Amino acid sequence: MAELKNDRYLRALLKQPVDVTPVWMMRQAGRYLPEYRATRAQAGDFMALCRDADLACEVTLQPLRRFKLDAAILFSDILTVPDAMGLGLYFEAGEGPRFERKADSMAAIKALAVPDPEQELGYVMKAVSTIRRELKGEVPLIGFSGSPWTLATYMVEGGSSKTFEQIKRMMYAEPAALHLLLDKLADAVTLYLNAQIANGAQAVMIFDSWGGALSHTAYREFSLRYMQKIVDGLIREADGRRVPVTLFTKGGGLWLEAMAESGCDALGLDWTIDIAEARRRVGDKVALQGNMDPSMLYAPIPRIEEEVASILAGFGEGSGHVFNLGHGISQHADPAHAEAFVNAVHEMSRKYHK
Repeated sequence: MAELKNDRYLRALLKQPVDVTPVWMMRQAGRYLPEYRATRAQAGDFMALCRDADLACEVTLQPLRRFKLDAAILFSDILTVPDAMGLGLYFEAGEGPRFERKADSMAAIKALAVPDPEQELGYVMKAVSTIRRELKGEVPLIGFSGSPWTLATYMVEGGSSKTFEQIKRMMYAEPAALHLLLDKLADAVTLYLNAQIANGAQAVMIFDSWGGALSHTAYREFSLRYMQKIVDGLIREADGRRVPVTLFTKGGGLWLEAMAESGCDALGLDWTIDIAEARRRVGDKVALQGNMDPSMLYAPIPRIEEEVASILAGFGEGSGHVFNLGHGISQHADPAHAEAFVNAVHEMSRKYHK
């Protein structure tokens, strides 16, 4: 494998010294880029794009050609795992992801098999190895998965949900069924992320998009517990380097201390949390990633720069900060504003790294 030319993202996650604060953007390969829209049209649909290693590689690299980003992230979808478990993923125009079959009963959950990532998810592994090769050591490659709780919400509800009524009914009325599902998903995600690492991912991230929908005690029992299980089972060294793992619970500001105890290297922060407060609460236990409101990219460029300066000042001196948005970049964001954001992070952060 090519020697890594820019490793500041990996170094920051491990709280090692860096020259400037590294930056990447959630959903950086996506619909806000005209070249992405062209490649997706070429693929035919979203899942066809995910399943074609060369096209998935192309859209992963597109933002790196435009912006001085410090990491690439695998182009894929969190729902590849439930799809590989046989639920039949499809995308309804204007409706988002749907499943042909639900995992909404003990019998349905017992029938689910944990997929072999090199077989049922081989197309993802091919994309990882292709991207890693084509990056030529310029920046590290991030692999990822959804959290068990987040994947379970889609599997029980049959798709996206605003109220999570069906999974919450299962959680309180049939907790044994939900625990069985979450346990299978934790096993599946551990295998999936380890296979991504074996195929070239140099860091991994677990997206707990819907953890914030849970009560204080339910979060620990039904979400964090299973992310902890994954962290415990991950490969933590490859190519002679540590493989950092980041946990991100959207709406998870209540649980930063508990998340920091999981053994992860970093916590992703959404935009509702003050980064200075987050750093005070977790101390030096973990690095922090975040956390500008993605909608800030609609602002005039001087206002974006002001916000970058404020977040950098909030984190303060020293390593352990990976700058990012507090969630995915909007499809309506102006690429010129994204570029100004990335450049501002590098230029303004130098003074915090002596």
